[in-house]
Amino acid sequence: MKLLPRKPIDADDNIGRGMDLALVTLVFLGIGYVLDRWLGTRPLFMITLFLLAAVGQFVKLWFGYEAKMKLLEAERAEMSQVRASQDQRG
Repeated sequence: MKLLPRKPIDADDNIGRGMDLALVTLVFLGIGYVLDRWLGTRPLFMITLFLLAAVGQFVKLWFGYEAKMKLLEAERAEMSQVRASQDQRG
């Protein structure tokens, strides 16, 4: 069985995802810190906004992963159909 050709890994996309994860989390932590200092509720907003950012980022990553896998599965099914039709002809 012949393996399907693979596309090279786009490192910029992976670096971008990591930076997005880190920066959004830090921004939400910073907003939580400022709110806690302003309202005098020391760790409440920091913890809440950190959890909100972390869950949101992981949900975003999950949906991005699911969309990418569906695209790759569709490409693979299309390539299988093309190869099957070529095998039937020749």
